[in-house]
Amino acid sequence: MNTNKIALITGGSRGLGKETAIKLAAKGTDIILTYQTKQVAAEAVVEAITEMGRKAVAVPLDMADSSSFDPFIKTLSAVLQSNWQTSQFNFLVNNAGIDRFALFTDTTEESFDSLFNVHLKGVYFLTQKALPLIADGGGIINISTGLTRFATPGYSAYAAMKAAIEVLTKYLAKEAGKRGIRANVVAPGITRTDFTKAALSHEGLEEYLSAQTALGRIGEPEDIAGLISFLCSEEAGWVNAQRIEASGGMFL
Repeated sequence: MNTNKIALITGGSRGLGKETAIKLAAKGTDIILTYQTKQVAAEAVVEAITEMGRKAVAVPLDMADSSSFDPFIKTLSAVLQSNWQTSQFNFLVNNAGIDRFALFTDTTEESFDSLFNVHLKGVYFLTQKALPLIADGGGIINISTGLTRFATPGYSAYAAMKAAIEVLTKYLAKEAGKRGIRANVVAPGITRTDFTKAALSHEGLEEYLSAQTALGRIGEPEDIAGLISFLCSEEAGWVNAQRIEASGGMFL
């Protein structure tokens, strides 16, 4: 019988997902991470975690295609059984995401739908299908954004999806609470990842955002991963249905 905690992290091949996987593994949690196309990068994360003495497995998943979720859950169940001799895992980190920058007046239905499928529909139904596999007393961590608190032109659709996730998280906390499962939201401010690389390439933007942050810089993936790791710990056992912003004090 497996006694180690296991976390499932979507989009764990790079950026925030990768850093979260490494951070959790360093604290003794085994990892299942998903990737869409970056198998080589995902396997590199698995290797790094294995070298730390923890177990890790990478599994493909397309968050935009909800019809793939049932086969994914079957694969996940098989992975849990073959690698850990268990039918359940402890923490679900809904991290996978895409970016579609466009002003409100320029946002197309295609762009809107792509964001919706990954950030809201995908999270909603993947969590629904994974919930029976989450052990009692486990946790769900959803990733939102500081953009639900402050408005930055170009992100109306993305931020709207994330605002919906914040409301969904309260309902998850309420309905899953009878099993001792906690649900919380982590809302990063601007963070240096592949996700924000294009935006931060604009001259002067990083300096401007740093000046608008109380701690005087933009975030790094490890800043956010530390908070997610905390929410997956026993010390956070009484933290539930909360939106916790990790932005260094942005736009106060």
